Amino acid sequence: MAQALGYVTQMDKGGFEGTLATMSLKKRIRILPNATKETDAQPDYRVYTEDRVEIGGGWNRVGKLSGNAYISLTFAAPEFGSNKVYANLGRAAGQDDEGVMAILWNPRD
Repeated sequence: MAQALGYVTQMDKGGFEGTLATMSLKKRIRILPNATKETDAQPDYRVYTEDRVEIGGGWNRVGKLSGNAYISLTFAAPEFGSNKVYANLGRAAGQDDEGVMAILWNPRD
């Protein structure tokens, strides 16, 4: 079952701003368009903390079954240990405001 690691709101200039929270980490983050993207391997977005530390990237994706657009996120920071954290940025369940998105993590066994 997917768990929300945080929520972000779409910014007027593009990108998102909000909070990433785990048991050991709570940071304000910004998910900003990657203005220097040159290849498909590079992220469409870069994820920064409030301290301007880059902690991840995001790629535009489309769901195979639903056809809905979402952003696939990857986080890497010492707080996460040697493993990367993979999540999706998508519509928050039950949310009326279309600008609010959830950072959804689906833990694997």
